[in-house]
Amino acid sequence: MFELKPGIPRRHLLLIAAAVWFFAGGFLLFRGIRMLPETNYLWLKIPIAVVAGLLFFHLLFLHLSLKHITRIRSLEILRPCIFSFFDWKSYLLMAIMITSGILVRKSGLIGQEWTYLFFITMSTPLLLSAVRFMRAWGKYSEIVK
Repeated sequence: MFELKPGIPRRHLLLIAAAVWFFAGGFLLFRGIRMLPETNYLWLKIPIAVVAGLLFFHLLFLHLSLKHITRIRSLEILRPCIFSFFDWKSYLLMAIMITSGILVRKSGLIGQEWTYLFFITMSTPLLLSAVRFMRAWGKYSEIVK
């Protein structure tokens, strides 16, 4: 029977993870910048959002990205499935985060004047995680026959 399993070298899972995190972070940053209002104190609000994003990166995403990098490197399969750059818990977490973001934005619970700051805040740890995955990809050496 024909089995369809798009397997790739483990090293490239790191590159795919970087692309996914970069896409998500870039998307949020683009949305946040597009929503920037013409208001006072942007010179203060945007750096605060970035600092909050850095804090969020150090409190959660630093550990999360290291966990994924370690898991990918320790996979026993030489050519795992292309979708195995995340475990099932991370796919669930990603779905919850995306759904929550859409629901909060559509519901109007947080006004647009704060939504752009939230998007910029969340883009920061995502983009930094993408850089971390890229660095792990660049440093990873693996001979696959």
